[in-house]
Amino acid sequence: MQKKPYVLGLDMGGTNSVLGVVDARGHVLARTSIKTQSYPDINDYVNALYDEAIKIVDSVGGMDLIRGIGAGVPNGNYYTGMIEGAMNLPWQSVPFAQLMTDRFGVPCKITNDANAAAIGEMTYGAARGMKNFIMITLGTGVGSGIVVDGKVVYGHDGFAGELGHTISIRNGRQCSCGLKGCLEAYTSAIGVARTAVEWLQRDDTPSLLREVPDGKMSSKEVYDAAKKGDKLALEIFEFTANLLGEAFANFIAFSAPEAIILFGGLARSREFIEKPIIESMNKNVVSIWKDKVKVEFSQLKDSDAAILGASALGWEL
Repeated sequence: MQKKPYVLGLDMGGTNSVLGVVDARGHVLARTSIKTQSYPDINDYVNALYDEAIKIVDSVGGMDLIRGIGAGVPNGNYYTGMIEGAMNLPWQSVPFAQLMTDRFGVPCKITNDANAAAIGEMTYGAARGMKNFIMITLGTGVGSGIVVDGKVVYGHDGFAGELGHTISIRNGRQCSCGLKGCLEAYTSAIGVARTAVEWLQRDDTPSLLREVPDGKMSSKEVYDAAKKGDKLALEIFEFTANLLGEAFANFIAFSAPEAIILFGGLARSREFIEKPIIESMNKNVVSIWKDKVKVEFSQLKDSDAAILGASALGWEL
């Protein structure tokens, strides 16, 4: 019997969830998306995802041609299929893989969203040919996928690789995870916006960012201001990049990667963060790794890395 030719790859973010139909050659044939935060009930989320999925699945011949679903989700446990303790989602401790299987009628396998991005980058993007690298996703949160000897590191409980919740500034900002001073609290898209608000309040430095209405500050506003040469916005990106570089120096000491690859919305600010990240990283890393570890940016457009990485799980089913 001929094997079904397609799988579904789901990239669930704290803000948006993107679903794609993927063929065996790694082509995303069709895609759709929903707003993750619009569904405080997990069953409503799964139903909304199904309704959107049917539209794109029908365009390639229907669910009868779908072999399985691979999903990259925040705090997705590869071993249990559960989403457990995800800080940027509206629901906690849910049997996501089983809920998807029940609704879609095909098996589903999940992993952490950053792990999915790492798999996608290793197969199709900047990490092709690499067996040791770290994927850092800079979005609503800060995720990481650690690859050692060509294999994703899951740890004994499936949650290894939460580098966004290593401490960057002792007793610093409150993080959504419950700790203070996490890297995510400063270098995620939300963290950049928080820096902007705090710095605008500390003094009267002139800035285009003062024109942003209360409650509307975002990393995009900071980026747009930096593009116009705004001094404060440029300093915010330099501060953020320095923290990332310091953190990367610590991560290098852990797994000696060939490269650290950046992915996600904030990584699009490459022109403002690349140089200070590399300088900070090499300034703080142990001498045996100085100037040896590359900092690269995803070669896959938009959410393709996560969709393709997640879809790879679907082929295992």
